[in-house]
Amino acid sequence: MIHAADVREWRNRDVVDSESHKIGVLEAVYVDTTTDEPALGTVRTGLPTRHRLVFVPLEDAVAGPGYLKVGYVRTLVKQAPSIGVDGELPAEQEEAIFKHYGLPYQPGTAGERQLARR
Repeated sequence: MIHAADVREWRNRDVVDSESHKIGVLEAVYVDTTTDEPALGTVRTGLPTRHRLVFVPLEDAVAGPGYLKVGYVRTLVKQAPSIGVDGELPAEQEEAIFKHYGLPYQPGTAGERQLARR
């Protein structure tokens, strides 16, 4: 698990899957708004002229020298909901990301977002 204090340190590192295949590069981290702990990362994938950001959960991530290993296979991550490199995650798309990975989604009691970009 990446701790909040380590988030900036891991940006722009290679992200590899559970089998050590490169997925892309860590672009940003979204934290859980109730705990302020890292929840999802965006991984820059694609060709240099056609990058996109895919979302991947960070709960089982392991940091190594120059990389971050996530607990999901590359195929699943590359099929995850995505945004453009200059985009922001719309609130109504949060649940789809959690559903893609089979994770529970719980918005705030007042309907507020579960995730915030850091």
